[in-house]
Amino acid sequence: MTNSLWIVCLLTLIIHTSETLSYSVRFAGVKLNKIAIALSLTGIIVLVSRTANMVQAPLTAKFVDYAKFDDSFPLLNYLRIIMLASSLGTLIAIALFPTFVGLFSRVIAKLEIQGSIPKLLTSVTVSQLKNTRKYIRLPRLGLSGFRYLGIPKRFIIMNIFVTAFYTVGVLSSMYAAKLLPEFSTTASQASGLINGIATILLTVFIDPQLGIITHKATENVEYRDQLGKIYVLLMFSRFLGSLLGQVLLVPGAYIICSLVKLI
Repeated sequence: MTNSLWIVCLLTLIIHTSETLSYSVRFAGVKLNKIAIALSLTGIIVLVSRTANMVQAPLTAKFVDYAKFDDSFPLLNYLRIIMLASSLGTLIAIALFPTFVGLFSRVIAKLEIQGSIPKLLTSVTVSQLKNTRKYIRLPRLGLSGFRYLGIPKRFIIMNIFVTAFYTVGVLSSMYAAKLLPEFSTTASQASGLINGIATILLTVFIDPQLGIITHKATENVEYRDQLGKIYVLLMFSRFLGSLLGQVLLVPGAYIICSLVKLI
């Protein structure tokens, strides 16, 4: 069972690292003034994330099945460890951000020449892969540089809560299935009750603001220089959101239990 937990944690780490690194694709696109090409590359990141999620979800659900028949099974501890993996994945993405901005800048330039992802992949040579070492950059953290970016505090706080809801939605529903065994199937499918709130917040408050920020950077060179710091700030807010999810895990499960009983 411990081996299964490590596999789930690894897949969770991959999911959150790849999703958070989507900011590096956007930033590379803005720097090259090729944002449309950059956004097309996010499909690859989505593919990696969803592939990992296809394997991770049933493995995590299996822990709930074990907990149904064994009251001593530490389901809550397992779920918290999985959430820690999501936090670690976000931190890894923050550390890799400068490196992947350089890599994706090169990929975007090559994609424009090749015209398609298959042609791009087949054009890669061993020597080019070896040259990726020159794109390695260490992150530079300077909190004083984040004070004058003009980003509303409510936007950062909202991003923290949206990330927390998304991080905890599925796991809270799984824990609710353990708390409410007579309606376990209903509870396990109720993650949308929490994720729905996150989707509304994301669509109404986060996405439009992020679009405005990116659009300003494409039109203003001075603002473009600050965009990297803005994205790092957003990624750090995602990390805080994943930590907040630890607090919301159990309350979210009880909320789902209450709603399931009302259905």
